[in-house]
Amino acid sequence: MVSWLRANGKILFRGAALLLAGAAAGFGLGLFFAVPAGPGCREGDLTPVPDTGFASPAPEAAPASALPQEEPIPEKWVCLTFDDGPSKTTPAVLDALNAAGVKATFFVVATGYNEKYLPLIADAAAAGHQIALHSASHEYSDIYQSSAAYWQDIELLKERISPYVNTASLHYLRFPGGSTNTVSRRYGGRGVMAELKQQCAEKGYAYVDWNVCAEDAVGGKPSAGTIYRNVVRETGEQTQCIVLMHDSATTRTTAEALPDIIRWYTDNGYTFLTVAEALPLG
Repeated sequence: MVSWLRANGKILFRGAALLLAGAAAGFGLGLFFAVPAGPGCREGDLTPVPDTGFASPAPEAAPASALPQEEPIPEKWVCLTFDDGPSKTTPAVLDALNAAGVKATFFVVATGYNEKYLPLIADAAAAGHQIALHSASHEYSDIYQSSAAYWQDIELLKERISPYVNTASLHYLRFPGGSTNTVSRRYGGRGVMAELKQQCAEKGYAYVDWNVCAEDAVGGKPSAGTIYRNVVRETGEQTQCIVLMHDSATTRTTAEALPDIIRWYTDNGYTFLTVAEALPLG
């Protein structure tokens, strides 16, 4: 059973089947939280099931009665999300999305190593894609030392990307490793993620996890066909999906897999949404 709940100002997505499957499968590779790109994070650092929701919108959001009426969210939808770009692979990802008329969400980094690719953020935003926050450094040992260190990283990220996007409009973020990662405990203790999640709402952000992982950033450089099969397998019977992919420098085959992934979701009746469309802050 899948349902939407609102509690303590947060919209929660609960899927009993997801939680039961996660408990049964343990730390199975690719189940909900596969190894993200980035240094120092292994599968064992990640918890086997998502947090209580895909996203936790800030409780300060305007009441629904004060918001303009929009088209209802379809029952069957998918958000394609990309972490760790922009990079040399981002143009091919944008080409595949734009050719299909699909809007996606990009959780961007600004490490200093990808500085020459940052103008692609403006290109993505101009094409109607959602820009969201990921990390300036993506160094777990730095950003998870304390909650203050994490927010300093976010402010640095916003500073670095401010020439290319209106950072005041960015209210969605994704924690490196996901909101239930355990690698952060090595550096900031067991309570650092709980503290950060609470502060997200206080600061007006929504944090976003995923329930389908393409496993495109694992070792071995998976082929486009493997990435496609991973997405189809992990989607299963789910009707509301946030797919984790990457447009980092090492994930060249992700763009190659996108046409088949988009075609499969289309053929199976899914509507493509950005995260902001699927999980509005209102």
